Amino acid sequence: MFYYTLRRILYTIPIAIGVSLVVFALVHLAPGDPLSAVMGEVDQKMLAEMRAAFGYDKPLPLQYLTWLGHAFIGDMGYSLRSGAPVFRMLMEAAVNTMAIGVTASVLALIVGASMGMLAGYHHGTPLDKVVSSLTIAGVSIPHYWLAMILVIVFSVELGWLPSMGAGTGSIWTWQAWQHMVLPVIALAAIPTAVVARTARASIMEILSQEFVEALRARGLSETRVLVHITRNALPTVLAVMGLQFAHLLGGSILVETVFSWPGTGYLLNLAIFDRDIPVLQGTILLLALFFVATNLVVDILQTWADPRISRA
Repeated sequence: MFYYTLRRILYTIPIAIGVSLVVFALVHLAPGDPLSAVMGEVDQKMLAEMRAAFGYDKPLPLQYLTWLGHAFIGDMGYSLRSGAPVFRMLMEAAVNTMAIGVTASVLALIVGASMGMLAGYHHGTPLDKVVSSLTIAGVSIPHYWLAMILVIVFSVELGWLPSMGAGTGSIWTWQAWQHMVLPVIALAAIPTAVVARTARASIMEILSQEFVEALRARGLSETRVLVHITRNALPTVLAVMGLQFAHLLGGSILVETVFSWPGTGYLLNLAIFDRDIPVLQGTILLLALFFVATNLVVDILQTWADPRISRA
């Protein structure tokens, strides 16, 4: 277990470096000068001085190495638009994104796994058909469309919940939690449906295996049999939920934009329209590293749930 975990951690290092290279290259493939887009019509001498100050006059390989070295110690430069440190902006946005992302993931895991297990264990019953219909609807509805419907119903028509922003003060206040309800529901809809379908399929497959009948033949109660079935289905559900969590963090751009939630997705959207290259690079890199780190954690959790994986 220890050596498997260490090996997986070492594997993520070249992956993270490759991700940073791709992020840097993609951002700089965009035509035009970011400083010209931000500053507008200015004197060419002043523009050249600004390019030198931000390091944009150097060759791209040298720019990449300089940016990577600074990013490694937490220095991602300054925003071209506001002049604020990019690292501070990212950390403030990341806290907000993690708040709704983690909450939506926990909600999706609990609700989705419960629905899937009930449907799989009662395969062919009306309960199974209801759950299957709900999951099909869940994976078919775009989360940004659901977000707009939630705003119309619960904010505009009923006036129960706020529709924009994160409130004032700490993210852990009751006011902030009220602002989180609608974004969390919008984000959790698709992962809940995906986890439910995965759990249902896993439970049905495990129920058809011989060891289940062997457990019942030994006189185990249905509750204990269900525990063994759940333990065998857990690695698959965790893997799918891990990928869904990574997609939640990276795919929350539209949902955060609809609700004006000040997270990484909303920050990325602003950086794209402002051509704010330092913020754009830092945000994309952070989201990509979220994805890499999530896959690492899922691999470790899978090994904990099923030690046979570590011997693969």
